[in-house]
Amino acid sequence: MTYKKDRQLITVFLTNQATIKISCIIIISGIVNRLIQYIYNRSLWADEAVLALNIVNRSYSELTQPLDYDQVAPIGFLWIEKLLVNLLGNNEYSLRLFPLVAGIVSLFIFALIARRYLNNLGSIIAVLLFSSISSLVYYSTEVKQYSTDILIALLICYLLAPHKKKEYTTSQTIIKSFLVAVCLWFSHPAIFIFVAMGLVELVTTIIDKDTKYLKQKIIIYASGLSSFCLFYFGFLNQANNNQTLFNSWEDAFPNHPLNIIWYLDALGKFFYKPLGFEYYQFSGWEINLDVIAIALFLLGCFSYFHENKITLYTLLSPLLTTLAAAGLQLYPFRNRVVLFLAPFFIIAIAEGVSWIFTRKLHRLIAIFLAFIITITIAAPVLESSITFVQPKQKEEIKEVLNYIQQKQQPQDILYIYQRGIYQFLYYAEKYGYQPGDYILGVDDLDIYDGKKLSEAELQRYKQDLDNLRGNPRVWLLFSHVTRDSEYQPIKAYLKTIGTELDTFKTQGAFVYLYNLAI
Repeated sequence: MTYKKDRQLITVFLTNQATIKISCIIIISGIVNRLIQYIYNRSLWADEAVLALNIVNRSYSELTQPLDYDQVAPIGFLWIEKLLVNLLGNNEYSLRLFPLVAGIVSLFIFALIARRYLNNLGSIIAVLLFSSISSLVYYSTEVKQYSTDILIALLICYLLAPHKKKEYTTSQTIIKSFLVAVCLWFSHPAIFIFVAMGLVELVTTIIDKDTKYLKQKIIIYASGLSSFCLFYFGFLNQANNNQTLFNSWEDAFPNHPLNIIWYLDALGKFFYKPLGFEYYQFSGWEINLDVIAIALFLLGCFSYFHENKITLYTLLSPLLTTLAAAGLQLYPFRNRVVLFLAPFFIIAIAEGVSWIFTRKLHRLIAIFLAFIITITIAAPVLESSITFVQPKQKEEIKEVLNYIQQKQQPQDILYIYQRGIYQFLYYAEKYGYQPGDYILGVDDLDIYDGKKLSEAELQRYKQDLDNLRGNPRVWLLFSHVTRDSEYQPIKAYLKTIGTELDTFKTQGAFVYLYNLAI
């Protein structure tokens, strides 16, 4: 049997009906995966806790003001979060419900978009990747706006991307104008998708020399632009004044708008993180999956360039507008903050796979490529499937607090390491702690000396610990410790002034009990 006949069998098997059924099974699996992670109810980690404290402790009107703890989030997201907390109570389930719903709805909208731009095989591959990539699953259950960013990006693309030109009725125009206007209040990077789709619409009009369809959309774009201007000048521009926040993303901006090397490096890293194409070990061989994913992405772009340039423009324009914003120091391009671009990359990768399987290749070459592609697609799927057995943990401070409460005696002192302060403050009242029942660690010196434990910072910790000398039972709670070098010098000093009585460690958090009365 020739490779051509193999391709014909695939084509016969993957009918439209079969593709829809397979996609539905994949989507259901993706939903279950997200629900398992959600129900597991891990502790809020540091980044979640600081945003949660803003949501819980502020009123709706106060959420429109610059947030505490160098946090930034779209006002629409914050108000929905506040509403859910008011309705369902202050707990992790309430706080994570909106990201979960956004993650689940995104699966369906992505599947619709994939059907627009891909054949049956490509559509299945795209839906499989989107349902399974670990970061997309994880951020569907985190108290941050990244899952919402993806949903809004998909909605704007679905509503505005040029596809099967047809005249809108008045009601359709009003509905789309309203939806686009509202979307821009729920996601900061939504404006990049909005502008990107507008540019593609303009290019389409120039190519087709047909302004009739564009005129119909002018109302929608005018509505969206007006909405964004109100959002920006009313709320978003306040974030631009937060220099500490921008400093934390220093490496996410090029040092010059025309630094091509930086753009290429940032683009390459995107496949590794957040897309999650890392490496795979097979029979002693280490395969760099990010390199293969990049190659498939480029093949997909090549295919669209020859077959459908408008689709290529639709997929690449959000990337270009986001990179332009990074070049102008307006928006960081790194890790989770650009996760909203993942759907566009995934579609291009799926098209690259589809392109390969529709080429007339030598059987051995075809088998080799099929093997490589299978590994590349299977790796993130297998990684994500671990969630079914063991949901992800990050900084399980609740387990530590439970342990302390089981062992704590009335006169014990509880000292909170600086990096875990905000996690503790979120949970303190839930565990019966009131101000005065604990001691918060030294001020955050990272803004002065970076993330490492500098000598100046160590001296501050030593002063804090010296103030606790004379107490026979002192609990020292650590969380959000990013490296051993942070707490090891502190522990070494503790050994010189006291005796360790107990210890308890879990994922990302731990506690020591010391006698400092010696």
